[in-house]
Amino acid sequence: MVMQMETTEDEQRKAAALKRLLLILSCVFLSIGNCGGPLIMRLYFIHGGKRVWLTSMLETGGWPIILVPIAIAYYHRRKNQAPTEPPTKLFFMKLPLFVASAVIGVLTGLDDYLYAYGVARIPVSTTALITAAHLAFTALFAFILVKQKFTSYSINAIVLLTVGAAVLGLNTSSDRPEGESNAQYMLGFMMTVAAAALYGFVLPLVELMYKKAKQNITYALVLEIQLVMCLFATIFCTVGMLVNNDFKVIPREARKFELGETTYYVVLVVSAIIWQGFFLGAIGIIFCASSLLSGIVIAVLLPITEIFAVIFYHEKFQAEKGVSLVLSLWGFVSYFYGEIKHNKESKRVKKKENKDSSGQDTENPQSVPNP
Repeated sequence: MVMQMETTEDEQRKAAALKRLLLILSCVFLSIGNCGGPLIMRLYFIHGGKRVWLTSMLETGGWPIILVPIAIAYYHRRKNQAPTEPPTKLFFMKLPLFVASAVIGVLTGLDDYLYAYGVARIPVSTTALITAAHLAFTALFAFILVKQKFTSYSINAIVLLTVGAAVLGLNTSSDRPEGESNAQYMLGFMMTVAAAALYGFVLPLVELMYKKAKQNITYALVLEIQLVMCLFATIFCTVGMLVNNDFKVIPREARKFELGETTYYVVLVVSAIIWQGFFLGAIGIIFCASSLLSGIVIAVLLPITEIFAVIFYHEKFQAEKGVSLVLSLWGFVSYFYGEIKHNKESKRVKKKENKDSSGQDTENPQSVPNP
C-alpha cells in the first residue's frame, strides 16, 4: 500500500513538472508571437503593403506547422505501444469538439481581420496599449463562462490595465501616421478595441470548451483543437481575400514593395510562422493554467512590443503612452504579487490540513482483530 502511494506521488510530481515545462514553453511561444507578430505586420504596411485580408489570413495561415508535433506525438505513441493494446489513432478529436473548435475558429478569423485593420491604420505602440484592454474583457467573460475567481490584486490589475488603455483615447490624433485621415485613424482605433473585446471572449470560450468536452483533454488533443481553429480562421480570411481580389493583386504588390520582391514574400512567410507561435502559446497556457493567465501574459508583453515599435519604427512616445505604460506595469506587478501571495497561502493551508489529517490518524488508529 505504501509502495503504491509513493508511486502515485512520484507520478504526480512528474506530471506537475512536465506541466510546468509545457507552461514555460507556451509562454516562450506566446512571447515571440505577441512581440514579433505586430512588428512584422506593421513592417508590411509601412513599406507599401495594403491588403488587410491577406495579413489577417497570415495570422493563422501557418496552421500546417501544427501537423509536425501531432505527427511526432503519433510516432511516439506507436513506438511505445504494447502489442496487446488496440492500434493508436492519429487524431483523437470527436465530432462535438470538432464543431466547437470550428466555430471558435471562425470567430478567431473575424478577430484577425479586426486586428489587422487596426495595425494598418495606427502605430504598433498605440495598438499594443489598446490591446491591453482585452484583459478586462477576458476577465469579464471568464467570470461569466468559467466562473473565474478573483482576488483584490487581480481586480486591481484589470482596472489599471483598462484605465491605461483608455488614457490613449485622450489624445488620439497626436500619433496619427502621415497621410492618415482622422476618420481612418479613429476607425482603426475602434477596430482594435473591437478585436481586443472579441479575443477577450475567445480565450474563456476555449477554456469552457475544455471543461465541457466529453473526452480527456491532453496536450495532443489541444494541438488538434488549435489545428482546427486555425484552419477555419484561415478559411474565413481566405474567403475575404477572394471577395477582395487579393490573390490577383499580390504579385503586383510584391513588385512595388519598397524592400524588394523577395523580401515581400519573406515577410509574409515569417509573419505566418511567428503568429502561429502566438496561438500555440495562448492555447497552451489555457491548457496548463487558465484563460485569465493567458490574457495576463499577453498584456504583460504589450509594453515590450510598444518599446520595440518606438526603437525600430521611430514611433512617437507621447505623455499619454508614458502614463499608459506605467499603469500597465503597475497592473502586472499587482497581479503577480497577488498570485505569489495566494499560492503561498494555499500551500500553507494545504500543509496544515495534511498535518491535521496525519495527527488524527495517529490518535485514532484502526483496530486490528486478535487472531
